[in-house]
Amino acid sequence: MANDLLKLVILHSNDLHSHFDQMPKLAAYFHKVRQQAPADSVLTLDIGDHMDRMFAETEGSGGMANLDIMNASGYEAMVLGNNEGLTFTPDELGSIFRRHAGFPVIGSNLLDKKTQLTPDWLVPYQIVRKAGLRIGLIGVTAAFTEYYDLLGWHVTDPVEAAAHYAGLLRPEVEVLIVLSHLGLKLDERLAQEIDGIDLILGGHTHHVFEEPFYLSGTYLCAAGKFGQYAGHVELAYDPAERRIRELQGRVVDVSAEEPDSRVAALLEQYRRSSREVLDLEASRLQQPLSLDWYGESPLGNLLAAGLRRWTGADIGLVNSGQLLQGLKEGSVSRGRLLEICPGPINPCRILLRGSDLQQALEESLLEEFKAKPIRGLGFRGEVLGVLCLDGVTVEYDASRPPLRRIVSAAVGGQPLEADREYLVGTIDMFTFGAGYLSLKNGRQVEYLLPEFLRDVLAAELRNEAAVQASTETRHWIEK
Repeated sequence: MANDLLKLVILHSNDLHSHFDQMPKLAAYFHKVRQQAPADSVLTLDIGDHMDRMFAETEGSGGMANLDIMNASGYEAMVLGNNEGLTFTPDELGSIFRRHAGFPVIGSNLLDKKTQLTPDWLVPYQIVRKAGLRIGLIGVTAAFTEYYDLLGWHVTDPVEAAAHYAGLLRPEVEVLIVLSHLGLKLDERLAQEIDGIDLILGGHTHHVFEEPFYLSGTYLCAAGKFGQYAGHVELAYDPAERRIRELQGRVVDVSAEEPDSRVAALLEQYRRSSREVLDLEASRLQQPLSLDWYGESPLGNLLAAGLRRWTGADIGLVNSGQLLQGLKEGSVSRGRLLEICPGPINPCRILLRGSDLQQALEESLLEEFKAKPIRGLGFRGEVLGVLCLDGVTVEYDASRPPLRRIVSAAVGGQPLEADREYLVGTIDMFTFGAGYLSLKNGRQVEYLLPEFLRDVLAAELRNEAAVQASTETRHWIEK
């Protein structure tokens, strides 16, 4: 009876993060599988975070490079990840996906904030037909509620959304798949709490399943990050018994694949056109601005002052590790700003107690904090680095014991008061508990979207008075 089984191949990727060098190899593997499989029996899906604006091809093309390469690779549906949904505005996304996506984009838990409807360039679910099967696709993304709200989205609970559409689709389809950009823990919840899901293709937490993980009647699969692996699932459906009889899966290292020539040519085209866009001048410097991850520097001072000015705060505060290099005298291009400040980090404004600020300032004098590596939350640097300051002056004695080295600290010329709250312009990463941990204790957090740190930096570089002040001001004074 094995000949009566309906056989389907599902290819999947997740968290490419614009690693374009891997895309021609992924495309080659996808095309090879399609050539070897029976006609119309392969379904190719992406589970979000294909785009990452730290890469020139994405930034310079506004995401067009990703979508055109996805089209050429044969993708048939995707779910938005947070790197799409939170680093582009809804209008930008709508424009690019309407014009360039040759496949449906599924947003089962994303609604327009004003209309409370799914935007016309998204679909809440999709039913596709492959290998004689009706296949239901649900796509859910991580609910960064506050951020999405500021951008004009209403993001609903992804587990509730998946449950709703699973109930709707299950009677209509033979195979039900969730494209989940939620992370492993929530994928496990989906499997345990929702009946009727056959397969969860995961992402967001960059986990890898070398073979499917079976949990509560549902198979979980994930292919890691950056396009190193292609996910490959094969299932056999028994129409007589109306169930999946067999399911096997693996991840395939595509490093040895011969790059697909069409995708490679598209990539080279976008590299050239993006370079032209990013070569445009953003500012011009009359003097160089150096950077020091482990001490005060003009470029760090400039960014801290820019955050203070941008947010209208008493204090500007940012870690030097957000910046990767200093700037030379002369023209500064958009591409150069992307190179030195690549992370999708947003400015924010918080109320912070003096005692919490004092704690972070003390930690900033310790090498274990300056040299601390940070992973995720939009950070694209190497180490945390020293705290860059504006509006604060700190006198310290390096010979004193750790966490007791500050002799005095002043805000606006007045002594720092432990019980007083100060208005601080800083970065979203700190409010999530990354880096200098006491900074997460800020109240009345206001995220200022959609601009990134490099937008703040660009504005400061065009302010000659701010540039001059950055080279003269001393915020850290050793006694």
